[in-house]
Amino acid sequence: CWPVQSRTPLFLVSHQVGLCQQVYNNKAKPSGENGMKATAISTVVLVGWLFTSNALQAHHSLAGVYEIRKESTVTGELTKIAFTNPHGAMHLKVKGSDGTTTEWVMTTGSANVLANLGFGENGANHVKAGDTVTITYFPARNGKPLGFIRRITLPNSNQVEFEAL
Repeated sequence: CWPVQSRTPLFLVSHQVGLCQQVYNNKAKPSGENGMKATAISTVVLVGWLFTSNALQAHHSLAGVYEIRKESTVTGELTKIAFTNPHGAMHLKVKGSDGTTTEWVMTTGSANVLANLGFGENGANHVKAGDTVTITYFPARNGKPLGFIRRITLPNSNQVEFEAL
């Protein structure tokens, strides 16, 4: 049997599993107890492959989305804060020199990371909509107003460092 690629169409995977069964059993059509075992094993392998391929495709590296060798800084007013998994986000309204306003989305680590850094309702680094903050971030590769927070300067001038994951 040969390895299945993560983007292999399902009908080819099913066919490949069937061929593996035939090679394993050395029969054209498995039957009886051996056939049931082969079918059960094939089903477990197929379901496991489906689960792991989706999880691997969902995971991404920071370097794929952000310019991790470049940092920029922006100051603005927080409009929305979402402490969610797998990544939290802080939305920032930034006024440009020409008077226009741009909504930035700054992603963060997980809700657990934020809690450990003291963010949250009773945390030492609590922030809320309306606060003015300065954020140092990795900019998005596609040039959109999106970044991954490296450091945030809070309204009380405290700075909080975020580790790149």
